[in-house]
Amino acid sequence: MKEYSVKGALKRPAVHPGEVLREDVLPALGLSISEAARRLGISRQQLHRILACTHPITTDIALRIGKFAGNGPELWLRMQQAYDLWHLERRMEQELSKIEPVSSVESNA
Repeated sequence: MKEYSVKGALKRPAVHPGEVLREDVLPALGLSISEAARRLGISRQQLHRILACTHPITTDIALRIGKFAGNGPELWLRMQQAYDLWHLERRMEQELSKIEPVSSVESNA
């Protein structure tokens, strides 16, 4: 299946990968949090934090979930990256607005 990349900034918040896991993956597999955690080789508490969207998908967790779900770690890392970027860009909006791109500085010189 071909992947498509999004051009430009998202206007709505990016979805935390834990939400996808909680709302789509685990129900489709019919697994409890305890059973999924056991199969992933992580604690139930750690999985619960991911599902509650309070803990990020690390590279280690992406490898585990990618193997478990059969769709590879890249998808989970991209979702986490999109989520992190969307929220951080909003928190840093004022600070980022003060930074002038190098191309603008060089063309004015």
